[in-house]
Amino acid sequence: QVQLEESGGGLVQAGDSLRLSCAASGRTDSITNMGWFRQAPGKERELVASISWRSGSTSYADSVKGRFTISKDNARNRVYLQMNSLKPEDTAEYYCVAGVFGGNRYWGQGTQVTVSS
Repeated sequence: QVQLEESGGGLVQAGDSLRLSCAASGRTDSITNMGWFRQAPGKERELVASISWRSGSTSYADSVKGRFTISKDNARNRVYLQMNSLKPEDTAEYYCVAGVFGGNRYWGQGTQVTVSS
């Protein structure tokens, strides 16, 4: 199994930046990709960004392209989400997720990001 712990959420104003961090532990050698989902009240959970653990290739939701950057540190088993030019619509609970060999996914407990206008 893989355990994930997020940090870095908080309350900011529109236009500000935040960096989320996710630390993975356990069977980190089984990780194939990692990413960030978010869920706003009354909305479905959506994929924000993902990164291949081996190649580093990335993908982003259209709503965050050009503003958010996902990165990884394999040596420290961490993934980051740099969020710039934050908007009130970015307000959500952000979850770190790890995909592993065999297709399972592991989730962190989430970190709240609130952007005030």
